[in-house]
Amino acid sequence: MTRTPATPLASRLALPLAGAVAVSLLLCAGPAAAQMYKWVDGNGVTHYSDAPPPPDAPARTKVEIKSFAAGPQAELPPQLAEAARYRPVTLYSTSPCDICDQARAMLQARGIPYKEKTVNTPEDRAALNQAGGNGQLPLLLVGRTRQIGFEQNSWDVLLSDAGYPTQNMLPPDFRQAAPTPAAPPPQPSAEEQAAAAAKAAADEAARLKKLPPLNATPDFQF
Repeated sequence: MTRTPATPLASRLALPLAGAVAVSLLLCAGPAAAQMYKWVDGNGVTHYSDAPPPPDAPARTKVEIKSFAAGPQAELPPQLAEAARYRPVTLYSTSPCDICDQARAMLQARGIPYKEKTVNTPEDRAALNQAGGNGQLPLLLVGRTRQIGFEQNSWDVLLSDAGYPTQNMLPPDFRQAAPTPAAPPPQPSAEEQAAAAAKAAADEAARLKKLPPLNATPDFQF
């Protein structure tokens, strides 16, 4: 078994039930990728949520994935849908990082739907550590199991144990969600928003003040 060493981050940063259950998983391909779940329980009640169906929902499910950027829906095969539902895959990566590129290419070649979290700032590094990393990349999370560093055989075994197919079964029109920062940028505080609004208003007032009067002659100057 040939093991490819991980890249140190520090060097880069300084049985079905009655009634079928239909689950629609929507992936938004873009910088603000989001998930929305729509599912129908055994009583025929439709649920909409940003969280997956509860664990006591029937294991036999039909999952549809839609890319808002591409438009058409892509239905996942049952085995892949179940694995993605109960043991989602998350890849922590950085750039430039050849090993991360190899890891990503492996997931794509095997047809694994995954989320990618990029690690490029100290805040991202803190989020990586919170996720169970040790400062090395890439980091793979499959459900609650983690694998630090890229070793294809180990990743293959981990994914197979989690129920993912060994062959690529993704529909041709499937679109992978765009990577997002491991730590989303902080939102401005109320004080910062108020200060920005006040500055914008002052700038606009200054601009209007410089405009010549409506009845000014062509040679009018302040």
